[in-house]
Amino acid sequence: MNKDFWKCLFCWLETASVDEIRHKQYVVRQMLGQTRDPDFKADIRRILRFMDEEVLARAELAKLMRISVSMPR
Repeated sequence: MNKDFWKCLFCWLETASVDEIRHKQYVVRQMLGQTRDPDFKADIRRILRFMDEEVLARAELAKLMRISVSMPR
């Protein structure tokens, strides 16, 4: 996958909702099972890792925000 693809992926990850990311993860996982090309499989796994990282980062940020709001001043 070329440099422009990765740029587009990162831009999309920054703006997509968690539900959109989860839906694309499902679609991409289906692609993983349908391909035999090892290089393409590696790219798909990398895409899935970036998606997982984004979802986890957002969950952690939400958790930290809840903690900071609930703390007395």
